[in-house]
Amino acid sequence: MADDFVYTLDAQGHPRSPELAKGKRNYLIDIDGTICEDIPNEEPERMKDAKIYKGALEFVNRLYEEGHQVYFFTSRTEDLRKITEEWLNQHGFLYHGMVMGKPRGGNYHWLDNHMVTFHHYNGSFPEIESHDKKI
Repeated sequence: MADDFVYTLDAQGHPRSPELAKGKRNYLIDIDGTICEDIPNEEPERMKDAKIYKGALEFVNRLYEEGHQVYFFTSRTEDLRKITEEWLNQHGFLYHGMVMGKPRGGNYHWLDNHMVTFHHYNGSFPEIESHDKKI
């Protein structure tokens, strides 16, 4: 992964945060309700048998194989990490890591000094279309 970064300096000659190489992206992918059926944290016994949405595995693995960074960003809590990793690995998902404890409830407003792009998935995985809009 270190080879995927581009390092630059700001106007004063100070190092800036590294950026991914041109054409590469960081994908933060939710689990419940995005790649599989929506299972709440309060029912962890159902997670080991969660049904994958059609096309999810192929979509995620294609991103990984294209050289993008693939992270699962989930509202599942840290105590559910093991069952989640086992499920992902059992089904053959390729990924670089997992970030647990995403705030629950949706309605996300993301503030960042880097470009943020979103796609709302509802159980289907069409090709991603990019549209640049200045706001």
